[in-house]
Amino acid sequence: MTIENKRPVRSYILRQGRLTKYQESGIKNFSTQYRIPFQKSLLNFDQFFSKKNKIILEIGFGMGDTTFEIAKAMNNFNFLAIEVHSPGVGNLLNKINLGQIENLKIIQHDAIEVINEMIPKRSLDGVHIFFPDPWPKKKHHKRRLLKKSFLDLLESKLSLSGYVHLATDWEPYALEIISLVEQHLNYKMTDRDFNERPTSRPLTKYENRGLRLGHQVWDIIFTLG
Repeated sequence: MTIENKRPVRSYILRQGRLTKYQESGIKNFSTQYRIPFQKSLLNFDQFFSKKNKIILEIGFGMGDTTFEIAKAMNNFNFLAIEVHSPGVGNLLNKINLGQIENLKIIQHDAIEVINEMIPKRSLDGVHIFFPDPWPKKKHHKRRLLKKSFLDLLESKLSLSGYVHLATDWEPYALEIISLVEQHLNYKMTDRDFNERPTSRPLTKYENRGLRLGHQVWDIIFTLG
């Protein structure tokens, strides 16, 4: 096998789990309206959103509860949310339909491929990555999403006033991310307490569970600068 043909290292393992009937019905009934198919060509956001708002990309939304709450509260932004796992996609599709919000669309595909193939340069005003898998074992660190190559990719897609907001409850991963950002020539860390949750990010079920176990949460926000 040549280097070119090697499979890319993913930041996730696709374990779909069992779909509930409710989640399955969400995918069946609302995909056409709220889901954008993966394509190897750049998106024209005006085709999918009714209003020309700034664009925020979310990577890995899990079950989508936080994504929905943020999009509903920040209705002057358009949200493009990426997730690979079908239960979360079905759940969020149902929530979007019940809430009848027009500023949130879903892509069910690998985030790296979506960003590379579908996101135009300088088109994103924000990127949200909340509680990415920290892959704590050293042998799995290669699977971590946040690495220099990924930061370089995001930099090319962010608008000149764009920001990235990361949240993690795994301290070694947080410190690694902070170090990567501080070494990057084109990013500037915002001057804030990393362990203070911004009011714009709702408390998640995952986060609540971690807090009960004594985990400290890190909110890392940086901009082009």
